Amino acid sequence: MDLSIITVTWNSKAFIGEQIRSVQSAARTIEIEQIIVDNASNDGTVDDIRAHFSFVQLITNDTNRGFSAANNQALKYASGKFLLFLNPDVRLEPGSLDTIVAWFKNNPQCGLVSPRLLDEFGKGNPDAKPRRLPTLFDQLMIIFKVNHVFPGLLNHYLMKDFDPDLEQEVDSVRGSFMLIRHEIVDQLGWAFDPRYFFWFEDVDTCREVQRLGYSIMYTPIISAIDYVGQSFKQRPTVWKQKQFTKSMVTYFKKWEPWYVWILIALARPVGIGLAWFAEKINDLKNKV
Repeated sequence: MDLSIITVTWNSKAFIGEQIRSVQSAARTIEIEQIIVDNASNDGTVDDIRAHFSFVQLITNDTNRGFSAANNQALKYASGKFLLFLNPDVRLEPGSLDTIVAWFKNNPQCGLVSPRLLDEFGKGNPDAKPRRLPTLFDQLMIIFKVNHVFPGLLNHYLMKDFDPDLEQEVDSVRGSFMLIRHEIVDQLGWAFDPRYFFWFEDVDTCREVQRLGYSIMYTPIISAIDYVGQSFKQRPTVWKQKQFTKSMVTYFKKWEPWYVWILIALARPVGIGLAWFAEKINDLKNKV
């Protein structure tokens, strides 16, 4: 088996069908399997997959186990030499998996690769491009929402100098499309550190791959459409802020000196409070 595609769904009925069809058209010469883990959807996602895509290996959870745990759950069923972690709201181009798998085979020093991710209009998606590793400064700016007033403060972190036409080594790529060597996952014992529920697990895996001596690569050799976080949009703002900052603390506790995660932990209630305030203001606007 050349490639195992692993997808985690939660209330993804509006997107998963097109994703599966695009996966099938994207693999014309390689042998693939697709494994989908559903995290207790209540919108008919599971019924739709069972009715129209019986060839998919479907795992259903009674509760939402989170992104990391659900992806890891699929590993014991994955037999591919390479693993592709692919979000349900991503669309692939015909033949694109053949192309990037061939590229991966020819670049053995690369442990993890991601392609050009575009928005639904076929333009570069700034929310889906690679980023530099997070630092205390830029994450505090995000928690305190300072970047909304002075967005230039995050230019370095968000790689505003990024050239999407240039194949290059990067610090981290988005978890929506992560092609990784199975042997690396075997060394780690998981694809995503199970300490993370949502957020930062993709950055963490990139750092683990680099720690093992491999490079993280971006290549524009193929493109994919990334609708970015359609499941997350169904969640309340405060819930998202709590999960985001909780994972941020976990990340810094693992990778940085103790005082860094302590500062993040102290700032966390402020960020949650600001999110609560923004949610209330938005509710008032919607009532007017």
